[in-house]
Amino acid sequence: MITLLTDFGTKDAYVAEMKGVILSINPSVQIIDITHDIQKFNILQGAHALASAAQYFPKDTIHVAVVDPGVGTKRRPIIVQTKHCYLIGPDNGLLYYVAEKFGVIKSVEITNKKYMLNAVSSTFHGRDIFSPAAAWLAKGISLKEFGPEISDIVKLEIPMPQITNNKIIGEVLHTDEFGNITTNIPSEVLNKLEIKFGDKINLKFGKNTLSIPFLRTYGEIAVGKMLALIGSENLLEIAINQGNAAQFLSMQIGTRIEIIKGV
Repeated sequence: MITLLTDFGTKDAYVAEMKGVILSINPSVQIIDITHDIQKFNILQGAHALASAAQYFPKDTIHVAVVDPGVGTKRRPIIVQTKHCYLIGPDNGLLYYVAEKFGVIKSVEITNKKYMLNAVSSTFHGRDIFSPAAAWLAKGISLKEFGPEISDIVKLEIPMPQITNNKIIGEVLHTDEFGNITTNIPSEVLNKLEIKFGDKINLKFGKNTLSIPFLRTYGEIAVGKMLALIGSENLLEIAINQGNAAQFLSMQIGTRIEIIKGV
């Protein structure tokens, strides 16, 4: 099984070309799309989405991830074997979050042209290097055949929430299609401030401060009302029941937020 995650969108033929290359080499492989709607060039969002999805796929699934603003430069194309899956993509931090999560067994740089397309574009390694590598790997080609082993894959600085003076300082990691806002604040951090379901929390961002209830799920508040909750990734989310919180609050990935327990 091979999954694909990119910031390519679906307007152009890029994703189809990647799939065509994979199936030309290995017609029997199953290809699953994770998403192609990562914000353009946003490596952190891509890493977060990949980590969210990868844990639910069968062992030894091959994940191809391409959010690659440095394509064609000296950044390396790599394959990482973890204890749960294989990761293929640019060595720019995109794969680091998942690699750390599952534990690295071995990493190699893709240098063997035998497992690339004959003509390699300087702007589309997703099609010309990563896709054929995934297809050959799925056919059983040994990791060592792709290139030399490496031990220094690029780390990704993952923003961690901070607690200062009974205040949690975090940021927005993701906004989904419903307009729900996912922060980088896990439930354990809320527990440290003894914030419990049913409490009010004060949400501060920019010059704005809102008091909203901390609830278990969307349906515990009237339609159109705002709430905070712990989402499926165990992270604090800001949402509007059947509404678009990201649009209403004009929040984007990277927006700094502060959380204080209300009274």
